[in-house]
Amino acid sequence: MTQAKAGDTVAMHYTGTLSDGSIFDSSDGRDPLEFAVGSGQIIPGLDAAIPGMAVGDKKTVNVPVDQAYGPIDPANQQAVPRSEFPDDIPMEVGTQLQLRSPDGGQVMPVVITQVTDDEVTLDANHPLAGRDLIFDIEIMSIS
Repeated sequence: MTQAKAGDTVAMHYTGTLSDGSIFDSSDGRDPLEFAVGSGQIIPGLDAAIPGMAVGDKKTVNVPVDQAYGPIDPANQQAVPRSEFPDDIPMEVGTQLQLRSPDGGQVMPVVITQVTDDEVTLDANHPLAGRDLIFDIEIMSIS
């Protein structure tokens, strides 16, 4: 039976959960996720679990924060004067916004994490930064 190795293209079904059991992503009802093993297309902790698996193999993979999306980086959080926001933007914790870089090029997703009378704190960390992740995976094909 062929076992996955670096450079192989693998298709897998997966369900990603947090330590409290809540599901943050799943391929259920969709095509399997396809990627090249060892290419950096998926998070390192999950990528490292694939070599040696064969079609039909199932596994639960615990991915620590440093092998997932990394720790929360305080440098990616910034307080902005509330006066810099247009009146039509809801100033509520959890609101997702997109900021454009000063040169007008790159768009960066941010989330409002705190609102005071004077400031709005924006967080540009990945939504899963600072979290350990758990994946239930099944290898569907290897090529």
